[in-house]
Amino acid sequence: MAYFASTRRGEIAELQEELNSNKPDRKKEAVKKVIAAMTVGKDVSSLFPHVIKSMETTNIDLKKLVYLYIINYAKTQPDLAILAVNSFRKDARNPSNPLIRALAVRTMGCIRVEKITEYLCEPLKDALGDDDPYVRKTAAICVAKLYDISPYLVEDDFLQILDGLLSDGNAMVVANTVAALLEITDMKGKPAIRLNSNSISRILAALPECTEWGQVSILDYLVTYTPIDIPEAESIIERVVPRLAHSNAAVVISTVKVLMKYMDFVTNSELIRSLCRKLGPILVSLLGAENEMQYVALKCINLVVQKRGNILDRDIRVFFCKYNDPIYVKLEKLEIMVQLSDLKNIDQVLYELKEYATEVDVEFVRKSVRAIGRCAIKLERAVDRCISCLLDLISLKVNFVVQEAVIVIRDIFRKYPNRYEMIIKNLFENLENLDDPEAKASMIWILGEYSDRIDDATAQIAHFIETYMDEPPQVQLQLLTATVKLFLKKPDESEGLITDLLKQSTESASNPDLRDRAYIYWRLLSSDPEAAKDIIFGEKPTISDDTLALDATLLDRLIEDLGRLSTIYRKPAEAITNKKRERQIEKQEYEEEVLEYDSSGQRIGEAVATYSGDLLGIDAEPSKRFARIPLQNVLNAQTPGVNGNMGLSIDMAFQRINGEILLDCRFTNSSQALLSDWAMQFNVNHFGLAMGEALALPDLHPGASKNTKISIVTTGKPDSNPPGVPIIIQIAIKCSLDIYYFQIPCMYTVLLSESGLLSKEEFKQTWTGVSDPSEFTHTLQAIDPSYSTYQLIQDRLEANHIFFVAGKSTETGQVSYFSTKNSKDQVVLCEIRVSNPVSAVQVTCKTPHPALAPLFIQGINFLLSTAS
Repeated sequence: MAYFASTRRGEIAELQEELNSNKPDRKKEAVKKVIAAMTVGKDVSSLFPHVIKSMETTNIDLKKLVYLYIINYAKTQPDLAILAVNSFRKDARNPSNPLIRALAVRTMGCIRVEKITEYLCEPLKDALGDDDPYVRKTAAICVAKLYDISPYLVEDDFLQILDGLLSDGNAMVVANTVAALLEITDMKGKPAIRLNSNSISRILAALPECTEWGQVSILDYLVTYTPIDIPEAESIIERVVPRLAHSNAAVVISTVKVLMKYMDFVTNSELIRSLCRKLGPILVSLLGAENEMQYVALKCINLVVQKRGNILDRDIRVFFCKYNDPIYVKLEKLEIMVQLSDLKNIDQVLYELKEYATEVDVEFVRKSVRAIGRCAIKLERAVDRCISCLLDLISLKVNFVVQEAVIVIRDIFRKYPNRYEMIIKNLFENLENLDDPEAKASMIWILGEYSDRIDDATAQIAHFIETYMDEPPQVQLQLLTATVKLFLKKPDESEGLITDLLKQSTESASNPDLRDRAYIYWRLLSSDPEAAKDIIFGEKPTISDDTLALDATLLDRLIEDLGRLSTIYRKPAEAITNKKRERQIEKQEYEEEVLEYDSSGQRIGEAVATYSGDLLGIDAEPSKRFARIPLQNVLNAQTPGVNGNMGLSIDMAFQRINGEILLDCRFTNSSQALLSDWAMQFNVNHFGLAMGEALALPDLHPGASKNTKISIVTTGKPDSNPPGVPIIIQIAIKCSLDIYYFQIPCMYTVLLSESGLLSKEEFKQTWTGVSDPSEFTHTLQAIDPSYSTYQLIQDRLEANHIFFVAGKSTETGQVSYFSTKNSKDQVVLCEIRVSNPVSAVQVTCKTPHPALAPLFIQGINFLLSTAS
């Protein structure tokens, strides 16, 4: 701790003198002092040139300290970091000590400075082929670090080398290679290499010899592989099963997800039963760990039970809650108890739930009461026992228990109508007050649904109407519907009630959803009361327990991610953190703008210039960027949602980046509440635009903003109606605040594909095949001054997938012909006449799809009226 003592005046000069000392011990002590000063936040970057001199040493400890210093300051001193490159390269070739070779390569990979990456490639290749396995395994991990900085360098050479390392004789080298490939796959968004049976066989051979974390990497990698046939799936299962007996919980969970996936490819029912018998006790054994590990294990078990419930159908007692379990463990156990409940064990389950409902923890009690109701909905033959259990709890007259029972009984009434109305009396006798909105809405629903069987239903509903305007939207909507039901069943008693309520809802309510529903009811009751009865009292869809609510596709995805954060959040991994998208946003021009050239420097193929936002203003060729569409405010913070809540502001624009259509978004929380639980969906549209990934948005704190980009696909359900001008996409977004509907324009040029270049013969044939009356001509006057020559205009259009086919010069300027295709392969051709000097541009458009012509003209106008 002496190194952390307070500093004196002139200490930097003293350290500099000591660093330049010829005595190794004094130099080592000086480096230790520098590291100590750096650790406590003191700026010692001025000593950079003097510290790196100490790299020329055979002392491993001193070399590690110097490397640590370089890693810390390389980002802020990238030019100085270059000074250390030669020393790194020399250390990477150290013939006598593999530790020094590995340390040099590892440190170069940790220095996240792009200037150094080119110098890293050669030593890294040498390290990957080193005779010492320690150097090879270190180099394998370094490849993943290099990919995060410069993906193009890795894809050119290193992926093939990593593929070869899968055959390495050392198990740790194989494990680290697999870990690197997993990381690259995660960042790339698709498999780094193509796996085959030989690759899998080599990986499995190394599995038993790896450390526990190496085994986790290999097992996780196996999940990404799809077996070619049933025998291969059975073979992999046979070689993986012994890992279930491992002492490390991470290895066990990874083994479980491999088996769960490969069981889908097996047809041998006896093998499946055998695996299920093995998995049950293994999963149960995970519950003996610490509470936090129990929680993760329970989350994983929850998914396993949803996929294959028979694995744990005899082990329900292990999920009974203990008195000292933390609340988060208890709630997960409740969920699994409901999933595993059946007619054989329902009495045990109900006894436990009834006991839990008498505890002091309000949240746990509510969940326990609700679990009883879920059992009733799930098991029809056990409903009577569940009802009896609920009545016993209601008789205790604990207010929050009775209120939760009201919610549960509402669902039971919906599932089994006209069977248990006799218990309504018990509810009213034991209910002191209703302060929970959901419980109040449930009671009002019961009053409306059974108003003809409840003697004082009119008086009860009238009592609720007294505070109608002060109630939350959920209660207001339910009260409105219940009053309409009362009127249809008892018109003489409730005519005044319904008239006053409809008047309040249409004239005084600020909630648009409430007003709309009131108008619908008013017109329906005024025009045809009998039709109103048929609609409101018509047969309703039966409800079911939401235990198995996860979509089958999502469930399979989550099974493959067992043990990861997505298991906890019940979201795919890319919805939580999308490394591919983050890397695309952060990469510099080389990754954002890809132009292909031949050896003479001429561009070949089609233009793939893209735009992803120039933050630094250092673009070399701005005219060759894909046009960036400015963000537009599509939802104002003052716009109410479905339930009348305001405070969410959204700015959006469709962009094309790296050949991919993206929705550029900025979300701003102007409310006073934390916004979470995001979901978004597109309405059907002409071009089939849909979200290619879930909305990956973290919780937004009040006043916070978050930018994100969402991948858009064109494989959604198309709308047969022709598109308007501009293209309008309707979107719904849901969060914890409310549900919002809005629309966003889409520039047609964003939909233009890279395959729009036609040959002269194809162009001529299509052009002549469209009749002259279908021509669309427009003259653009407001040309941006940056397009001062015809060539600049052509470059701007070609960079945005409007491809030059042919052209000629005239006395007054230039006439050129361009071709395009959109995402649906619909062709739009155009003739462009540019005056000399450039003052106006005349565009003549021909297409077999006339509705596209004005959209195309609008796109051309945007491109040439805005600067690059």
